[in-house]
Amino acid sequence: MNIIDELEWRDAINQQTDAEGLRELTNEKAVSLYCGVDPTGDSMHIGHLIPFMVLKRFQLAGHRPVILIGGATGTIGDPSGRQTERSLQTLEQVQENVEALSAQLKKLFITDGDNQIRMVNNYDWTHKINIIEFLRDYGKNFSINSMLAKDVVSSRLDSGISFTEFSYQILQSIDYLHLYQHEDVQLQIGGSDQWGNITSGLDLIRRKEGSEAKAFGLTIPLMLKADGTKFGKTAGGAIWLDPNKTTPFEFYQFWTNTDDRDVVKYLKYFTFLSKDEIDTLAAKVESEPHKREAQKTLAEEMTRFVHGEELLEQAKRITAALFSGDIKSLTADEIEQGFKDMPTYEASLESKNIVEWLVDLGIEPSRRQAREDITKGAISMNGEKVSDLELEITASQAIGGRFIIIRKGKKNYSLVKLSQ
Repeated sequence: MNIIDELEWRDAINQQTDAEGLRELTNEKAVSLYCGVDPTGDSMHIGHLIPFMVLKRFQLAGHRPVILIGGATGTIGDPSGRQTERSLQTLEQVQENVEALSAQLKKLFITDGDNQIRMVNNYDWTHKINIIEFLRDYGKNFSINSMLAKDVVSSRLDSGISFTEFSYQILQSIDYLHLYQHEDVQLQIGGSDQWGNITSGLDLIRRKEGSEAKAFGLTIPLMLKADGTKFGKTAGGAIWLDPNKTTPFEFYQFWTNTDDRDVVKYLKYFTFLSKDEIDTLAAKVESEPHKREAQKTLAEEMTRFVHGEELLEQAKRITAALFSGDIKSLTADEIEQGFKDMPTYEASLESKNIVEWLVDLGIEPSRRQAREDITKGAISMNGEKVSDLELEITASQAIGGRFIIIRKGKKNYSLVKLSQ
């Protein structure tokens, strides 16, 4: 299957500058293409993955991808999708972000062997351009009228846009020209919000290299959930690739909670499963939705891809333990992940009666209620029901010497941290 045919089947194409020409080019030879990300933070989130998964598909089809880290453009700020100016980061902070994102991208996409994805930083060529060269060699090739007509700029005219952010499309165009001239790149891909920047780059290439220059642009559709909200956002914020920002368990749970209406779309976008495998899972969504096989497969594929086999197994262990109530099977680190967002209390290491302990922490409103709940079997500690009103709580009962998990009723969990 031609890579363009595969992308069309996966509903991963929004716009193309020359669909027929790009199909012919990808049939003729291995094409060099690129996608970029600006270091606006020290981690990518799952929304950033969308165009890079397309880049990876090109690699698997035998093409030659280039990942661009925007060490220069990241100091300016892309106005895309924003109605206000970005706060400029220091050059030191941008460099720290460059290093963090480079490490993430290398881990996810760069492997040893032939056809390896290359990584470049646009600061390497942009910082050599002085202001006179910028205006004479590049600025002269851009019409203000055309720049104002780009959606990314026109949407900001009422609220205002600085010359700094206005010039972003010129800088990105210089990137495409540089990669065309020095890396044989003939295709830029990006999100649908990058269409204006991509077409500006193509215009610059043709002005510099001639109207017959073979260069192309392709964008990926904006991804929305079935309820119309933005993909990748939850009540707790973005779903990050950095395990210190979003734990592997939280990452796994995000995908397992995917709506039936979205899961097949996500399988097509984010996994490397075949058409037959995805069609089989799609049929099960229709015939056996309660089993949630498609969601479990999606969660496993994505957690394995981003965090590796070991952390996938850890996320599955936490999930199974929470479902079965077998809390004692978890390590302290797994407890910390699985109960991160649950009500948390702190207790001292001193020994105390269970009834007093629950009341002092605030888990129970009164001693009478605590005794009643224990007598009825409504209180569990570390997965085991408590029936003894005289039970003494000691540090030895804490998992890993750090945590005690109290469940009240069927679903009300509390995490008790023992203070050192």
